[in-house]
Amino acid sequence: MGFLVMTATAVVSIVAAAVIVLVRRDRRRMVASPEAQRIEAAATRGLHDARRQAHAYRHFNDASGISALRDRDARS
Repeated sequence: MGFLVMTATAVVSIVAAAVIVLVRRDRRRMVASPEAQRIEAAATRGLHDARRQAHAYRHFNDASGISALRDRDARS
């Protein structure tokens, strides 16, 4: 029983130390420069485009994909 308590205490201590280090590191982070903000915005746009493209691939690869293409082309 004593080993279980000691093991649990050690695990909690290690996790708490890691959380404290990460919180301190995040607080020390400086405000992002305009260039860093542009890079972050571009990365976010790229992520949204990738999600949109994956959704389109999933939509057109199922059984109704051919009819969806016909409907899309008919509207144009």
